[in-house]
Amino acid sequence: MLGAKRYVNNVTGLQAINILRFLTFLIISIVFTKIGLSKEEIGLFEVSIFIASAASFFWVSGFIQAFLPLFKSNKTFGDKEQLAGTKSPEVFNMYVILMFFSILVFLIGLAIKGNFSVFGYKGDVPLLNITLWYLLLSSPANLVEYIYMVQDKNGNTLSYGFITSTLQLTAAILPVVLGYDVIWSLRGLVVVSVIKNIWLISLLYSYSEIKYSFPFIKEVLILSAPLIFNVLVSGSAQYIDGLVVTTHYTADGFAIFRYGSKELPFVVMMTLGLHSAMLIEFSKKDRFKDALLTIKQKSLRIMHYMYPLTIVLLLFAKPMFKGIFSPEFTRSADVFVIYLLAIVSRVFFPHTIIIGLKKGKVLFWTSCIELVMNVFLSLWLVGPYGVVGVALATVVTYFISKMILILYNYVKLGISPFEYIPVKWSVFYNFALGSVFILLDRGVIVI
Repeated sequence: MLGAKRYVNNVTGLQAINILRFLTFLIISIVFTKIGLSKEEIGLFEVSIFIASAASFFWVSGFIQAFLPLFKSNKTFGDKEQLAGTKSPEVFNMYVILMFFSILVFLIGLAIKGNFSVFGYKGDVPLLNITLWYLLLSSPANLVEYIYMVQDKNGNTLSYGFITSTLQLTAAILPVVLGYDVIWSLRGLVVVSVIKNIWLISLLYSYSEIKYSFPFIKEVLILSAPLIFNVLVSGSAQYIDGLVVTTHYTADGFAIFRYGSKELPFVVMMTLGLHSAMLIEFSKKDRFKDALLTIKQKSLRIMHYMYPLTIVLLLFAKPMFKGIFSPEFTRSADVFVIYLLAIVSRVFFPHTIIIGLKKGKVLFWTSCIELVMNVFLSLWLVGPYGVVGVALATVVTYFISKMILILYNYVKLGISPFEYIPVKWSVFYNFALGSVFILLDRGVIVI
């Protein structure tokens, strides 16, 4: 662990913690199938995590994306070069924002839970109360890794990720292994969230200046508003997919969809880590060209690792799902194969540039187009193709949205795609991926 810390920077630190987060819930999913939990029990656990994430992902991500470029450059506290270890009022006010919205969403959830319905349950949805507590406590804890990032304590990010992931695995798996109901797994995750909040408070004591500032909070709210909507819409594809599936299938059908709708392991985590880490670089106005080059170089590195892995997983998805989970989840492999194709658009970062330059309005309109398109395509394709059609709608929507943003950067901002996208490598890898997919679909390649 100590040796690994030397190689961790802003990008790799966030990528590592995102990968650990993914692996944690993947291992939980595998164990649940291996110990014999029914698909209905698994579906209820999955929908609880789904509800908590759906109710919080957009505003947590939007606020943090607004906070990062404002950390060193804002109207309230001015432009400054923060030294590692310096106590920052920006960090404390960011915590205030996240806590306020966590409590607000929690109270809204309590108020409407009597009218909430899913899988035929209405007013008494299983696990909903504990889901709301998980939402309340887990949302502000997301700030921990970003405090480490802005304080250049990236090695600590890795330690935090390993410790909390281990605790989550133990808390979720141990109760069901001992024969308790799956609700105890969620209660275990709530306990871990309490520990993460204690960790967060200790960081606030070390790195934040307790100085409430409404002007700074107003800055964050203004900058984050279009970002929140953009994340809500662009990131809502998986949640729209989930909602469409819940209206057409029961809890066991939802479990099959959720086990397959994971895209390529690590791609989302690595691209999200690069995106978040690069936002703070755009606050340094004299290094704009360097930031574009860094995006190009690091996105190419992701391509070199992830495209070959995508092709391998494409080839072996069905036997892999049958072996890792159980024969009951073989259908999930069809969903997974479609989601693998999302890598085509995931490795492009036009949105990072737009957010870094604080031009969030274009994201608002792009998000509107993406939302309408995803809902339309999902409802259109779920009939003839089932859960696979829902996944296909998402992949197509992702691609069109990124193309719109790339075009905006070129036409309006004068930033050529060649400045931040390794175009030649992208064409090569996508041709290879498309060829393998077509050969598999037509039965030319049989694994």
